[in-house]
Amino acid sequence: MFERQMARRDERLVIHNLVTRDPQSGFAEEVRHGLTSTPKRLSPKYFYDDLGSQLFEAICLLPEYYLTRAENEILQRHADEIVSQVRGCSTLMEMGSGSASKTRLIIEALLRRRNEVVFMPVDISASALESSSLILLQSYPQLRIEAYAADYFVALEQLKKSQRGPTLALFLGSNISNFGITEAPVFLRALRAVLKNGDALLLGADLKKDRAILEPAYNDALGITAAFNLNLLARVNRELGGNFQLRNFKHNAFYNEEIGRVEIHIESLQPQLVHIAKLNMDVEFKAGERIHTENSYKYDLQGIASLAARTGYRCAQTWLDSQKRFSSNLLFAE
Repeated sequence: MFERQMARRDERLVIHNLVTRDPQSGFAEEVRHGLTSTPKRLSPKYFYDDLGSQLFEAICLLPEYYLTRAENEILQRHADEIVSQVRGCSTLMEMGSGSASKTRLIIEALLRRRNEVVFMPVDISASALESSSLILLQSYPQLRIEAYAADYFVALEQLKKSQRGPTLALFLGSNISNFGITEAPVFLRALRAVLKNGDALLLGADLKKDRAILEPAYNDALGITAAFNLNLLARVNRELGGNFQLRNFKHNAFYNEEIGRVEIHIESLQPQLVHIAKLNMDVEFKAGERIHTENSYKYDLQGIASLAARTGYRCAQTWLDSQKRFSSNLLFAE
């Protein structure tokens, strides 16, 4: 496995780059497979190119998108209480760290209790990890960072070998919602295999609620979520020589109450043929045909506790925002 370590002169930052293949190659393979499947699909992990990441940052500021504000409210109120429950906690581990903006609240709570904290973020982008890490190191002189640029499961295999003190793992932003019913337990068990008894996971999970609240969160009035979704097609155009005409497609998101998830699609507005030059392929669309791009599963508290129990954790405490839309759940490894 290819690994590159980047160490700063003050030795406070190490980045393990475990990406083993050209990301564009993986993108091309998955586009070919997804657009020749029935129904058509594209993976949500490809939302986050440079433009997609900027659009998502904008989404988090929208009045309709309550998730970020709700989780921030919980962490602002309860970060000290959360970290106090993990005895001797000296290490934070975050899956899908991104900009680590909410993580600062947990870091600051830990630094109020101890002189040094080790932060172990995992993200697919080495450049994003380096950028966010340098900002954090500048803000917190007592912080050391050992980062992993990798897919979750690749990183978890490496993290099994790491030497750590008592650890609080973070999986924030309701990222668990993007895993399917069978996938979420697989991920949580893989993370549990890294944690020692007494370590804990802080799991952010969006809650089931009325579609009148859920659907606007994924269909904002300004159309930024639509632009975020359609950027997948624009990315195919930019990187693979596609000729998608974005005006011929629309964003489609709705709450499937029976399954308990928001389903997100791109819908063709008319019959059309799209050519993707670098894949040497044509893709035919019927009017109304959809490309499935993402699911966002919603939970109730009983479902969270059950999922924890089935994957090697005990749900010790749950905090809700003031409007009871979002949950932060402290799960202890047992």
